[in-house]
Amino acid sequence: MTNIYDHQLERNAANFVPLSPVSFVERSAEVFADLPAVAHGARRYNWAQLRERSARLAAALRALGVARGSTVSAMLANTPEMVEMHYAVPALNAVLNPLNTRLDAPLLAWQLHHCEAQVLVTDREFAGVIGPALALLRQQHGRSPVVIDVCDSEYHGPGERLGGLEYEALLAAHAPLERLQGPVDEWDAIAVSYTSGTTGDPKGVVTHHRGAYLNAVGNAATWTMPNFVRYLWTLPMFHCNGWCFPWTVAMLAGTHVCLRRVEAQAILDAIRQEGVDHYCAAPIVHSLICNAPPEQRAGIAQKVRGMVAGAAPPAAMIEAMAQIGFDITHVYGLTEVYGPAAVAVKRAAWGEQTLAEQTRLNGRQGVRSPLQESMAVLDPQTLAEVPADGQAMGEIMFRGNIVMKGYLKNPVATAQAFAGGWFHTGDLAVLEADRYVKIRDRSKDVIISGGENISSLEVEDALYRHPAVLACAVVAKPDPKWGETPLAFVECKPGTSLLAADLIAHCRALLAGYKVPREIRFEPIPKTSTGKIQKFELRQRIKSSSAIE
Repeated sequence: MTNIYDHQLERNAANFVPLSPVSFVERSAEVFADLPAVAHGARRYNWAQLRERSARLAAALRALGVARGSTVSAMLANTPEMVEMHYAVPALNAVLNPLNTRLDAPLLAWQLHHCEAQVLVTDREFAGVIGPALALLRQQHGRSPVVIDVCDSEYHGPGERLGGLEYEALLAAHAPLERLQGPVDEWDAIAVSYTSGTTGDPKGVVTHHRGAYLNAVGNAATWTMPNFVRYLWTLPMFHCNGWCFPWTVAMLAGTHVCLRRVEAQAILDAIRQEGVDHYCAAPIVHSLICNAPPEQRAGIAQKVRGMVAGAAPPAAMIEAMAQIGFDITHVYGLTEVYGPAAVAVKRAAWGEQTLAEQTRLNGRQGVRSPLQESMAVLDPQTLAEVPADGQAMGEIMFRGNIVMKGYLKNPVATAQAFAGGWFHTGDLAVLEADRYVKIRDRSKDVIISGGENISSLEVEDALYRHPAVLACAVVAKPDPKWGETPLAFVECKPGTSLLAADLIAHCRALLAGYKVPREIRFEPIPKTSTGKIQKFELRQRIKSSSAIE
């Protein structure tokens, strides 16, 4: 039924523009043209220059036939070229496909084929894996994307050029587009990012302009980020489009401080030399910082704020960062929700608590971000909300504008993910009395021992409280009596050593008896490029060793 507000009040060019984060780049170039936009070794660009470079790239890609719905893949480190890809490709209404730089050739070839990549922009450093991937792509699928080589001024290692086009020469050969334009429809795809594919082929998560715009704004609101932020790229931009921070930095006319190598010395040098005040990373990277020798942190006078996500952060890490003066904000999300979609919002009253209690409160996954419509802990069968008692477990689910379009060419997985009108994360959690969410485990990581559920995260948190533990992971080991028992893999900090019996005794003081690991293995722990521990590989180890035994 219509009403008086439905007539003669139509949308038009003056009152409605589709949302796209591309608009942030144009604004910063227009208003803050002279302010720094990129710092990368000797290379420095202001916002006018960064916008022009992005517009030249867009013009070059358009000349190569890139248009709405075309896929442009990027095999790049955290360099200015990766920032420019995030601005140029969406401006053509094309789809950006950031590739994980640690994947092997067969998986890269599979992804390039699956998303039908038309152009590939690749850094010389990765020629050793991209070369074979392109060969497989041609042999197995008959596909040969246009290859553009990046010869980064800050890279001096091996690596041949693979294509007939070089990035800087290509930019020089094309006049910049007059304007970086957003899409006609904000629901159009902006990126496709692939999940890890630990249980089969990876899934291509397709995101849209509206969601990217809103999550970029949400990042700034969640973190109360200032204008002209100086942001360090410790988080790979290939991971969920850098959690949408390429666009957040553009919105704030900030400076992208680029970093090719994620190492403690390089991170701390960049923070000190470039005046960095914000960065994002997985827990393992924060641990690198707080475990670095004090002399490496000397001279950092500014307040530094870090955002942690990608895995449940151990309480010991949050506490250690607080002790060195870094302010850590804990966020939670997945590729399917553009990266962070929930945050452990810090309340003023928490400052009156002990450090241990502050650490516990900050270690929760928290509440939905300001621009995410809903986050709930629901019974996965009935979709009823669990009681806010901190005990009843359910599955974390999201609903809102910051949720993917779906999985590329995978309607079955898309339908399963959106069953009942919610996005199902697969993460099991409780809802505490203040309605903050706390993850207990991934559904596949819960250990069931003698009929009792054991949270692997709880056991890991106890292990991390030992001062000699650098990294750990707990998985279920088959047991003839109990069904499953906790098995811990542990890496010790440099210069320390541990006995399994001592670490088990340490856990007994913190955990109920049935939760204590029955076995400790001091072995290297496999991790993704974003710092996530790959538990599926540890489960494979257990199966292999069991077969031998």
